[in-house]
Amino acid sequence: MSQTVDIHTGIDAASPTVSAEQSRVGMPTEWRDFFALTKPRVMTLVIFTAICGLLAAPGTIHPVLGFTAILAIAMGAGGSAVLNQWWEADIDAGMKRTANRPLPGGRMRRSDARDFGVFLSGVSVVLMGIAIGWLAAALLLAAILYYAVIYTMWLKPRTPQNIVIGGGSGAFPPLIGWVAVTGELTAMPLLLFAIIFMWTPPHFWALALFVKSDYANVGIPMMPVVKGERSTRRQILAYTVVLAPIAVAPWLIGGTSWVYGSVAVVLSALFFALALPVGLRARKEGEGFAPEARLFKFSIFYLFILFAALVADRVLAANAVIGAGMFA
Repeated sequence: MSQTVDIHTGIDAASPTVSAEQSRVGMPTEWRDFFALTKPRVMTLVIFTAICGLLAAPGTIHPVLGFTAILAIAMGAGGSAVLNQWWEADIDAGMKRTANRPLPGGRMRRSDARDFGVFLSGVSVVLMGIAIGWLAAALLLAAILYYAVIYTMWLKPRTPQNIVIGGGSGAFPPLIGWVAVTGELTAMPLLLFAIIFMWTPPHFWALALFVKSDYANVGIPMMPVVKGERSTRRQILAYTVVLAPIAVAPWLIGGTSWVYGSVAVVLSALFFALALPVGLRARKEGEGFAPEARLFKFSIFYLFILFAALVADRVLAANAVIGAGMFA
């Protein structure tokens, strides 16, 4: 099997392929393989931010409808992840960290993965539209197409800016969760979208720095491969600087209280403190990637705590209103 991909044309648009040996499924496909195709680790973050968007939104939603909205978002995210792996089966086969996924590992037929991805994606949009509303369904459809088509099929094999532009796919869940409650787009959900959009490049490039050989082996033009470590490090620092005011913006526009604002300020300061040695570092040959690994791990913690603070702020504000009403 060839382990290079033309970075200008990408994978064969008609039929991305794996080797004949990998195309033969040697054992019955298990439910675990279908579940693995949905990228459950990534799904955790998707579901969490969607729930936070839903809980932080002004207004209320029936618990059954709220659960249905989150289920639809999870199915849509899972479906797009499946389509991503269906399309990139040959690329995954050439990288150490993805070579044992169900498709390159030979445990599933490509057509089964494709059909599963289309099924999950289609059902998720219809379910969201019927149960919640067609604005939320349209946003979910946009998120699926953004990741499965714009990022996976178009951007990723063609430009080192793939993560920058493609970051929008992971920024949709809290936006959709918010719209599921309110039925409208306002400044606050757009800011939640912007936070994840600007968070994605420093988060992912910190990882890409120490797995760049994988991407180089399969011809994917990730920033460290095409532009080099020095440029990638500078951009990690630049995006971290831009992220900080956007993370604090919900407080600055009056959408949250000081509770969220203080957490956002402290977390952003810590993010910058960890990004600074990565951005200014001139790594010597043979040195490890400890600063980059610390930044990558903290970036995940950063997003979880930031969105948890958003929900906590909303709960405290609601309790304060109830308390004021009781003593009025």
